[in-house]
Amino acid sequence: MSNTFLRLGVLFALVGVSLGYWMGVTHQFLLSPVHAHLNLLGWVSMFLYGLFYRAMPDAAGGWLPKIHLGLAVIGLTVMMIGLTFMLTALPDLQPWVPPLMMVGPTMVLLGMFVFAFVVFRTTGARPAAA
Repeated sequence: MSNTFLRLGVLFALVGVSLGYWMGVTHQFLLSPVHAHLNLLGWVSMFLYGLFYRAMPDAAGGWLPKIHLGLAVIGLTVMMIGLTFMLTALPDLQPWVPPLMMVGPTMVLLGMFVFAFVVFRTTGARPAAA
């Protein structure tokens, strides 16, 4: 789980930084919100998730971390596609914006709730070993 999140974080960083580089070179900053979300939710959050699962290997067991991974990655990807469609305002893509911008952010939020549950479950008070 840790390696998956760490590697995904780096991949999202490459995409986010590349988009930022392209915007700087072309002086076209329309997709700045996509760049910002890719860097924050993609790079920073995914990498932090990976570091947490590395520091707390017991947290990576079971089905909840897998649900967290799916919600975080699919949710961010769907949200970035929807945000790109919305910002580019291409008429043929506009019908896709409402469902993508409802589903993607909802998945990201649910993923964060699952992660919060995993963190609290893993870091909660434990009875002393006998």
